[in-house]
Amino acid sequence: MNLNPLKAFRHAVYQCFERAGDALFNTIDALLTEDRARSFPELSLSPYFERRWPSLYEAFEDGRIDEAQLKRVLVTYLPRPVAGQFLWTGVDTTGIARPKAVTSKDRSAQRVHNLPKCDKPVTYGWQFSTLVALPQTPSSWTYVLDQQRVSTGTSASQVALEQLARLCTSCSAPIIGVLDRAYDATWLWCQLSALSLKGCLIRLKLNRCFYRAAPAPTGARGAPRKDGDKLQPNDPATHGSPSGQQTAQDAQGKDIEITWWQRLHLKEARWLQLSVIRVVRPHARNSERDPRVSWFVWIGDQQANLGEIALGYVRRLSQEHGYRFKKQALLWAKPRLRTPEQFERWSYIVALVLNHLVLARDLVEPVLHPWESIHQPATPQQVRRAMNKLLPQLGTPARSPQLRGKSPGRAKGVKIGKAKRFSTVQKTPKVPPLIHK
Repeated sequence: MNLNPLKAFRHAVYQCFERAGDALFNTIDALLTEDRARSFPELSLSPYFERRWPSLYEAFEDGRIDEAQLKRVLVTYLPRPVAGQFLWTGVDTTGIARPKAVTSKDRSAQRVHNLPKCDKPVTYGWQFSTLVALPQTPSSWTYVLDQQRVSTGTSASQVALEQLARLCTSCSAPIIGVLDRAYDATWLWCQLSALSLKGCLIRLKLNRCFYRAAPAPTGARGAPRKDGDKLQPNDPATHGSPSGQQTAQDAQGKDIEITWWQRLHLKEARWLQLSVIRVVRPHARNSERDPRVSWFVWIGDQQANLGEIALGYVRRLSQEHGYRFKKQALLWAKPRLRTPEQFERWSYIVALVLNHLVLARDLVEPVLHPWESIHQPATPQQVRRAMNKLLPQLGTPARSPQLRGKSPGRAKGVKIGKAKRFSTVQKTPKVPPLIHK
């Protein structure tokens, strides 16, 4: 059992904490082991948090993290794919609801998913964009590569582009990005085509219009055609003859029909070569969560095996599992921290705990409850229950707290005013103009 890579990761993370680093690192170890905690202050009950409970809040109020250095550390210790395989990554956003936090700034409207039908499934809070390395089999075992709050002055597409661009400059492995329908935007597609990615697989909205190559000039009067025949997913009459098709099997051994059309373009960016893929799953229930027909666009290497690429989209489900684990088990949305900067620091701590579990997965024996099956792969929560035995072997770079006596408290006569109130931001940020190549 080689503990050195995990020890090196812990020390590299500690070096990224510029202020209140000891309390922040104690919080990592507390969250890593206190699996029964159901609230933020309960983390202070962990024996690995060597301070009193007010230090939890002070750590995120006074702490400072070198985010640029931390992001480089996360990429450095990423478990690399096997030689010859791609690094599959996913980008998505999730909301942290703060509808009544009037003293917290930069809150915007957030759509609430998975609710019964209602007139306005909207709340207010902060939005975070997360770039993760996706496991081969859909599960919660996602490794966080980058995490950033989407401010009200920018958009999720812009943040996703920044995150993928940083990854391309710091990682030498061939990268494939997987994105959902929220990133169906021509501006983003054009920007992604300029990155050194193997390609991006993006789920399509059904009303998207693509065009085949323009036919040869006929010599007739007037300007020649700039676009060929249209292809629109929700209009079968426009599909025409595909460039290729194949039948494959999913993880359950059920047949899947994959069809693709190559050398397509958009009117707004005729120079951008795209491939459109249709995946038909005859056995699906044809519901929102289990669609029978799905459409994707492939931006990247036009010589890639599109059948194999299409089968890889199922990996994106891991990002949803990872979000659920961080919110339900790692208490991501629980702390009532006032400022977005404080919550950003807490979000990094949660991401680091998940990465600890990924790196420690093969170093511990998972702890299962009596009702959990021993025949299923271990989950992050089962590995988390075993971290109490591993942490003493790893040690901690954090220093023990120093007793400083009793605080004198506030000076006599000091008046504390009300915290500043902030209204929610209703304006939707605009996407930058499309720059033609």
